[in-house]
Amino acid sequence: MTERTFWPPRRTRIPLCLVATAVAAAGSITACSADGVSGSSSGRDTPAMTSPSSTRRVLAPAPVKIDKPPLGASVGRPELRAELLAMLAQDQAVRTGTPPPGDKRTPEELGAAWEATDRANAQRMAKILDEHGWPGWNAVGSNGAQAAWVLIQHADLDLPLQERGLALMKDAVAADDADPSDLAYLVDRVRVAKNEPQVYGTQWGRNPAGKLEPRTPIEDEVMVDIRRAAVGLGTIDAYLKELAAAFGER
Repeated sequence: MTERTFWPPRRTRIPLCLVATAVAAAGSITACSADGVSGSSSGRDTPAMTSPSSTRRVLAPAPVKIDKPPLGASVGRPELRAELLAMLAQDQAVRTGTPPPGDKRTPEELGAAWEATDRANAQRMAKILDEHGWPGWNAVGSNGAQAAWVLIQHADLDLPLQERGLALMKDAVAADDADPSDLAYLVDRVRVAKNEPQVYGTQWGRNPAGKLEPRTPIEDEVMVDIRRAAVGLGTIDAYLKELAAAFGER
């Protein structure tokens, strides 16, 4: 699965389509999860998941290819990359109930530590942004940079920090030092937090009837697949089919 949705809200325990993992200190990160709001999950209770919108979208070209540096490439700040990956491991542990190696906490204990972990990670990310700016590909590699993005994406208790991270990440993308497809998710995350329309349609949840819908409306939805393709994302319909497969729906 190639795309990432927003991660589960606090205190919500649901299956993940893929878990962000760190393979040793320099391993790869694959961030992929689906959830809804208010404790719901962003699957769908019908046999096939398709967009609930009746909007006829402009047909998009193939997504642009994001030229990330290879995982084996040298980085400017390996110690910062290792720290970001360790923080990511804790971020994932409290969400999945699966402790990293050497951590003896039970799933219940991990779940209880969710909010405290997010607060601690947000505080540390604020200091990292002070000291280093956005941790981009050159400094921490593709996996370290994606870890930084996940940690800011999950800083929902600190919207000003997310907005700051968004501004810095925009500059990094413009300098070809960060992934524009990751940035798209953060753009929408911040917009949803401010109850504003989404640009890329990355944030979905269930409505009270259990049907999948965007957490806020999608701006100019006719053109959304064009915008998604420009940052390396597939179409909305393909995205929702991936979510359906991730949750075992056919």
